[in-house]
Amino acid sequence: MELFKKAKTIRLRSIKDKYMIADDDEQTVSQDRDGSNEKAEWEVFPTGEKYIRFKSCYGKYLMASNTPFLQGVKGKRVIQTELKPDLDGSVNWEPLRDGFQVRLKTHTGTFLRPIGGLPPWRNNITHDNPHRPKTKEKILWDIEIVEHLPSYRKTNSDSQLYSMLDPK
Repeated sequence: MELFKKAKTIRLRSIKDKYMIADDDEQTVSQDRDGSNEKAEWEVFPTGEKYIRFKSCYGKYLMASNTPFLQGVKGKRVIQTELKPDLDGSVNWEPLRDGFQVRLKTHTGTFLRPIGGLPPWRNNITHDNPHRPKTKEKILWDIEIVEHLPSYRKTNSDSQLYSMLDPK
């Protein structure tokens, strides 16, 4: 969670150097090597001591759905959704730090996972439990802070408060 304490907006990059992006249909989520546009930027919202939410450039939240990614495939879809009062915590993600990277765990215990390979799998993102050692590495994400939260500091010369970006 400490990786996100000073972050207002972030990018998530997989071990294959692809960024999680919000697709133009405002529902699906995928991967792209170009992380320079706003579709790769996610606003961070803490929801207590251990969970956070991610909001896309379309104003929708990253959600671990119960819909299978493909028939007969273990992983389930990750989508963008409106924040509604009847959601069961599926928009909450628990960041688990692993060195300088993070695993993002759902409230049901599955992990955000980038998918590679041939179509229809290529560039998709699902959530499931890794069952092989090699798969456990694939659920690691690099966090790139795009925008820091402002920190407030009182100056010694006067009593005005100044909003400053934390250089760390």
